[in-house]
Amino acid sequence: MLLLRLAAQDLLALNERRRLVPHLAARWVHFQRGESSDGERAAWAESLVSLARDLVAAERGNVEMIVECSPTVDSSEGAERVGQIDVVLVGRHPVEGNLSVQLVELKQWSSVTRVEAATAGLVYVPGIEDPVAHPALQLGEYHALFTGPTGPLSGLQFECGGFAYLYNATDDSVRALLGADAPTGPYARTYTRDTRARLLKDLQSHFAAGDDYSAAEYILHRMNLRNTPLLDAMVNSNGEDTVFTLRDRQKEVADDVLEASELILDSPDREALVPRPQRAVFLITGGAGTGKSAIGLQLRAVLEGAGRTVKYASGSRAFNAAIKENVGYTEAEFRERFTHFGAFVETPKPPLDVLICDEAHRLRDMSKNWRLPAERQGTEPQVDELLKASRLTVFFLDGAQTVRPDDVGTAQLIKDAAKRHGAVLRQYDLVEQYRCGGSDAYLRWVRALLGVSPQKAHEWVPDGLMHIEVVDTPDEMERIVRTEFDAGATARMVAGFCWPWSKPDKRKNLENDVRIEGWHRPWNADSTSFCANGEPPLKIWPVHDAGIGQIGCVYTAQGLEWDWCGVIMGDDMVWRTDRWVFQRGKLRKDRETGVKRVAKPGSVDPKVRVSTLDDDEFERCVRHAYHVLLTRASRATVVYSTDEETRKYLKKLVGETDIHGLRPTQGAIPPELRTVRPVGGARGRRARRARNKARLKNEMVLF
Repeated sequence: MLLLRLAAQDLLALNERRRLVPHLAARWVHFQRGESSDGERAAWAESLVSLARDLVAAERGNVEMIVECSPTVDSSEGAERVGQIDVVLVGRHPVEGNLSVQLVELKQWSSVTRVEAATAGLVYVPGIEDPVAHPALQLGEYHALFTGPTGPLSGLQFECGGFAYLYNATDDSVRALLGADAPTGPYARTYTRDTRARLLKDLQSHFAAGDDYSAAEYILHRMNLRNTPLLDAMVNSNGEDTVFTLRDRQKEVADDVLEASELILDSPDREALVPRPQRAVFLITGGAGTGKSAIGLQLRAVLEGAGRTVKYASGSRAFNAAIKENVGYTEAEFRERFTHFGAFVETPKPPLDVLICDEAHRLRDMSKNWRLPAERQGTEPQVDELLKASRLTVFFLDGAQTVRPDDVGTAQLIKDAAKRHGAVLRQYDLVEQYRCGGSDAYLRWVRALLGVSPQKAHEWVPDGLMHIEVVDTPDEMERIVRTEFDAGATARMVAGFCWPWSKPDKRKNLENDVRIEGWHRPWNADSTSFCANGEPPLKIWPVHDAGIGQIGCVYTAQGLEWDWCGVIMGDDMVWRTDRWVFQRGKLRKDRETGVKRVAKPGSVDPKVRVSTLDDDEFERCVRHAYHVLLTRASRATVVYSTDEETRKYLKKLVGETDIHGLRPTQGAIPPELRTVRPVGGARGRRARRARNKARLKNEMVLF
């Protein structure tokens, strides 16, 4: 749990705009703590602002404040017993230069009395019936959890202390907390408004006045809020295993599937005299970034290691192609492990032990491929083919990512199929998400903006986990994204399907199809090889460095993510007064060049703009496409709309972006936490062999 992460000066700016408390209240509800009381809201408004003002007064406005933070990474490891600490202050030590942390309890108490003369551990507070512990004792427990084996500070080199701040009290009114017999230690200091000057001086002794980068990133990284992007995790594993740490609900789901595999499947060590007839279907639903693919890939690795016959099928050809090209599998190794939904027209003999179906929302009605002969075309529902192909089938599904009319995958479709086949069905829902910097607030904002959820669109509140800004020109969008890319971040530009998509010409030159006034760029190459100016082929566009110069769409971006993503919203979805308007476009062919151009602005996606698709379904496909595009970034999204009224509306919702330090530039990340982007996108099989050869040579030199 974490409600907010902002530098003190940014928190004050947010409060001045009256957006601080509403954001904290919304986050409080999200973590299933119910509606916040008037007292809690008043405490946030007063206590957090008081502390932030003191930091600014001490010329330490750069110090980051992590609000309502769990003291352990795993909520099951003691955090429930202790609760959340009010604030964690994070910065750099002014002398040592290393991480400096102060744990803070903010108390609204104006006076206290000792429970009994013999102890200073318990006190009475007016308005609270039962005696409460001295804040120093509470801070001691937090310190033990934060620095313990399951804490986000475990193993780090840092200075860590703590203090209680009673900003409404005087020394005399809380004398029971300040006696000679009060708890002592680096986290046992207590300040009142009488000792504010000492607090400011101590803050200066704990924190440096300026930071080269965000020290809070260390804690966010340890709290698993900065997940390794899915494809990068697979690349780092060299295809031998995955490197995901499943947490909480993710681990529960994975353990359940593994347990069921032991109960339902025959032993892989010996042939069964009478094979077990039972089948099982696991249906796991969850939004973007909830860990569906991480669970699936981890299950594949564990089950394969246990001797089971396993296939990993995906509805995203782009994701499959990226894994094949970059993880380091040979052609045979890839075909043995990964496939597509349409590969099971013929049922395997014998059936697979386990078939893992990722992105099941992209299931088709039937398996049809115009490249294949008639006898290899599906004749029954694709979901039935998948169930027949294995004894245990795992479906991962997100209903908000259906982006084409022929995407028929729904929870009900899978339930009905399981019933037809007499399979045991277990369903799970994943809620906690780890994409978009772990900012559930950002995902909720995007869904509300697009009308994908019933929540009304509302102003975006910077939370320090995810960043969004709206720009006036595509040039500005590209400049921001390229700047971060040049600094070492992963980044791409994507757009709604509102321009024609030309194939490379005979000389392998790309047409600049995406044309916005004087700004012209090509789509990513519809090619199986590199093009004339070094543009990468379709299958490696998402991960090759040269892909930064082309524009991707929902079909090449789905299932992937980057640190930064520039999103162009076209004329297929525009804001008019008080509602979204959806438009189908038309193309024309230039008489001189034969190149297609836009004749009528709007969607020109050949699968979506067709007149046979009713308006409701057309709108759903466009909304969901932008939902995918706006959730591809793990740190920041930069949005440009081709429509002026839409830009004004988006700017109104996003608000100003000039709050100091909110843009999470590559330079703001501690050097050791920056993801190293392979130069030139050399992440495939040949690159892997070269790296292994170099490593072997180095080892020989060492010994």
